Amino acid sequence: MMTDTSQSDKVTQRLIEWAEAQSPVRAMLMTSTRAILHAPVDALSDYDVVLAMRDIHPFYEHRRWLEDFGRVLVSYWDPIHPNPDYGLEQTGNVIQYEDGLKIDFTLWSVDLLQRIAQSSTLPAELDAGYVTLLDKDGLTHGLPPPSYQAYRATLPPAEAFLTFVEEFFSDAPYVAKCLWREELMPAKWCLDYDMKHIYLQRLLEWRVTLDHGSTVKIGALGKGLKRYLPPALWAELEACYAGAGVAENWNALFQTLALFRQVATDVAARLDYAYPHELDRRVTAYVRRIQQM
Repeated sequence: MMTDTSQSDKVTQRLIEWAEAQSPVRAMLMTSTRAILHAPVDALSDYDVVLAMRDIHPFYEHRRWLEDFGRVLVSYWDPIHPNPDYGLEQTGNVIQYEDGLKIDFTLWSVDLLQRIAQSSTLPAELDAGYVTLLDKDGLTHGLPPPSYQAYRATLPPAEAFLTFVEEFFSDAPYVAKCLWREELMPAKWCLDYDMKHIYLQRLLEWRVTLDHGSTVKIGALGKGLKRYLPPALWAELEACYAGAGVAENWNALFQTLALFRQVATDVAARLDYAYPHELDRRVTAYVRRIQQM
């Protein structure tokens, strides 16, 4: 057994003791936030656990084992599917317990863990940070240490940046048409998910990288952005969100365009890239024409 971890809390110890008693479980790794030294952790932080076992099917098909950690409030399961890099079966779940504990279990076959250990590179979920909590058979001995570099924002080349900006502006006419028709749900989906999370979030991550260096890591869905953005810029981002009213969503759309323009022109200037001002002007004018119909 190997307990290479700084996490000495009771939940981690429960996980180790449980895995020790489960004969099919041959190794257990902790990943994500709790596996990274000095990462911000609070009482609601998840436990992300990889279980390597001889056969994942019994644990997938018979799920009473989840109750060993408490009463399940709600759960989500991925179907069993081939790992994209190695073709071997895997699955995962998200388990929320009634007492507040949340554990995301990833189920790997022993063969999959062995293939990863024999590879020269780690998959992103391990390279971002992992700790071996239990290893009954030495399956993890070949794993290199994590670089903690996975999932960090990487700055785009000039051509990719231009394409990125064009794709962002391609969403604006659709939002405008939906707002003119008072079709709230598609307008909000495109404005709040596509324009903000797919494009504006990534742009803000590039801005953070330019301001603070490539060692800064922003979490999924923009977690941690507020910590690194100037307060005034964060306030402008807050103004990009609105309730259900059509008028306030028009304002949110134009605020989103304005914030994207502000940050994108700054990023372009600092990378010595061209910003498509004419495209910006024409799309913004088109959106205003739709608003005034």
